[in-house]
Amino acid sequence: MKNQVKKSHANQAYQLYYHGMMLPGFIFLILFNFVPMFGVIMAFQDYRPAKGFFGSDFVGLKHFKYLFEMPDSFELFRNTLIIALGKIVLTTIMSIAFAILLNEVKNRALKKSVQTVVYLPHFLSWVVLALVVKNLFSVDGSINAMLGTSLNWLGSNSLFQPLLILTDTWKEFGYGSIVYLAAITSIDSTLYEAASIDGATWWKKVWHVTLPGIRTTIVLMAVMNLGNILNAGFDQVYNLYSASVYATGDILDTYVYRVGLQGLQYSFGTAVGLLKSVIAFVLMIGANKLAQKYTDSKIF
Repeated sequence: MKNQVKKSHANQAYQLYYHGMMLPGFIFLILFNFVPMFGVIMAFQDYRPAKGFFGSDFVGLKHFKYLFEMPDSFELFRNTLIIALGKIVLTTIMSIAFAILLNEVKNRALKKSVQTVVYLPHFLSWVVLALVVKNLFSVDGSINAMLGTSLNWLGSNSLFQPLLILTDTWKEFGYGSIVYLAAITSIDSTLYEAASIDGATWWKKVWHVTLPGIRTTIVLMAVMNLGNILNAGFDQVYNLYSASVYATGDILDTYVYRVGLQGLQYSFGTAVGLLKSVIAFVLMIGANKLAQKYTDSKIF
């Protein structure tokens, strides 16, 4: 009896120890994710730091109205959606394709080496990668030298969006393939054996076994990605764009940075951020309902 009591106390202490390890992360979440939510009140005020939250004038939906009435509104939303959708679609396709191909590699050493190489860019900051991209895609850079052209990739409105999408896909597709690779490895191997006995080619195995086997994962990742539909990548765009490509490269986040922070219009910046969050939430709820209805898969 005493031994059982001692074991029970030991288990409780053991669990308490690991719960304590979660405490710093929990405190971080509260301080930097929940406490700042009080600041959304700024979206409905003409906020002045000297007056504070309770002294600033209440203006209702003024900043939201201004966002949709300003001349650049359509352009900003269009650029944001095109860039964000392009990144999501191309990165998803490349991640799935890479996961399928990597799963075919049987040499473990080679497989690990390839994974390390393609995962690495994800962990590099765009502050660093932007320097590489600028050197490669400058008028006299390596890309133009290889193509035998003198294209101004970073200064052309027609080339800037494809450049953003391609470079972001290169940075993220390796890391994004981790989830799909895990899903592929969980597929029952007897399905592939049965397909081989039936004389199925590699392409048919991919189409009729692999893709249906990871369909749930694809749907769930698509639902999660919809939450970023208005996040076109501030850090990437800010480090690569210039005034010459505002027509196609200026997005909501960069505009808010210039007007909201540099222009000291804090309330407007907060209003845009709140609107983005609401739209993302509605889209995720809707996509989750559709996924549940048509694929029996859901996140929440």
